[in-house]
Amino acid sequence: MAARRQVGLALKSGDIVALKAARAAVDAAKRALGERGPVWWTDGAPDLNRHMVTHTSYKRWYEELQPGQ
Repeated sequence: MAARRQVGLALKSGDIVALKAARAAVDAAKRALGERGPVWWTDGAPDLNRHMVTHTSYKRWYEELQPGQ
């Protein structure tokens, strides 16, 4: 969260150098947490990240959640 706060401060101040450094720190933190980078699990399931739910095997489930459709 400290890196994200630094992004906000850099945006407010207009400091491009600080903004670039803060965004790099956010990226490093996300990679360390496994939120970015290569898939780390090996359960054999397809990686559906960045796919619309209506284009996946979850389509029927999603449609059943939509009232009035």
